[in-house]
Amino acid sequence: MPFVMRGDDGSVVAISLVQKDGFNEELPEGSEELTAFRNIGVSTGGLDETDKDFVRVLEDVVELLIDKGIILFTELPQSAQDKIMRRQRLRSELGERLNLIGDD
Repeated sequence: MPFVMRGDDGSVVAISLVQKDGFNEELPEGSEELTAFRNIGVSTGGLDETDKDFVRVLEDVVELLIDKGIILFTELPQSAQDKIMRRQRLRSELGERLNLIGDD
């Protein structure tokens, strides 16, 4: 758990992973105060909330383009190929674990 330093008003003004001078209070990871401190000055306009969904859409678009022969998988940069293959493998493994009904 991180240690925090508080300002005169009692709000968190600094975080440390180790206890040292001025960092005397421990807060549990994920506490509202830590989250608020870490998000100071961060304004994404809600974009981060849609990132995961949008990544899935892009993944489906790339797969569709490959299936229709519009692009070749091998035309993608190697790093993109590696990432796509890793996600496909993870989704396949996850799908197998979530098969609660079975083949009956």
